[in-house]
Amino acid sequence: MKAEIHPDYQNVTITCSCGNVMHTRSTRCEDFLVDVCSKCHPFYTGTQKVADSGGQIDKFKQRFGVISSRKKS
Repeated sequence: MKAEIHPDYQNVTITCSCGNVMHTRSTRCEDFLVDVCSKCHPFYTGTQKVADSGGQIDKFKQRFGVISSRKKS
């Protein structure tokens, strides 16, 4: 490896808005704040809301009817 061409890599502290603190290393070389982390993001906590698309499909079929995919001769 060549000397003096690599970025500085130091210990940093990342603080989430929920209060979670993580210690890691980064080339940013300063402590910083993040809005969401794995402790408060809905995907990781299991509180994610899944949209029910079944109702939308039924509504579409009701408005436009079932369209046949067979060709008429």
